[in-house]
Amino acid sequence: MRNGPLFHSILFVLLLLSLSGCKTTQPPLATIATEQTADRAVEWWKPRHLKQMTIAGQGPVDLVFIGDSITHGWEKENTGLPVWKQHYQQMNALNLGFGGDRTEHVLWRLQNGAVDGIAPKVAVLLIGTNNTGQRFDDADDTALGIKTILAELHKRLPRTKVLLLAILPMKLSPDDNHRKLNVEVNHRIAKLADGKRVFFLDIGKAYVDDKGVLNTRLMPDRLHLTTEGYQLWAEAMAPLLKDLMQ
Repeated sequence: MRNGPLFHSILFVLLLLSLSGCKTTQPPLATIATEQTADRAVEWWKPRHLKQMTIAGQGPVDLVFIGDSITHGWEKENTGLPVWKQHYQQMNALNLGFGGDRTEHVLWRLQNGAVDGIAPKVAVLLIGTNNTGQRFDDADDTALGIKTILAELHKRLPRTKVLLLAILPMKLSPDDNHRKLNVEVNHRIAKLADGKRVFFLDIGKAYVDDKGVLNTRLMPDRLHLTTEGYQLWAEAMAPLLKDLMQ
């Protein structure tokens, strides 16, 4: 019988099969706020987050740096710290760089108090190289993660101007796939600047020769900066940063 129990059972099975074949679009991992869970980070990542929040609460913060290990390196005595003391210590600067962070980790920190209670004039954002270098996220996903961070910053620091830096060159050759991927990300995030609240700056040429080969004196491991590398960063950023800090 056409409308009998067997007919309805068949329809129900067909419906389940059709539903099981449907694919739901999941947001990229780069946009989902997540704590670092890597073994190397478990012992220090959350305590550092809490420590930097405490530091932020101890005095005015006019300038904040947000990023991964490259930003974290401003604190290292044998690389970035001398340059930090020269250029930023007197500017009431706070370092929110965390080694190993991808965009989703920065999002988690922002959503869990990293910038609560402060109102910096400028936030310098450099993030994304671990999305492309560790997980080989495609350019659209990494750029979307950075865009999501900008939206979170606007929500939590509505009066703060953001200096969005291009991902620095990595690996030795300009033909390396990771380097090419970062270039693609940079093309996308450059379009996020509006010249009012978000400003884009690409200082990558300071770290390569005229053929695009990385200067290993500045980046011995093809990623992290020496003291000279940090000095170049500070000098390349200085004119625009000065204007934004007014």
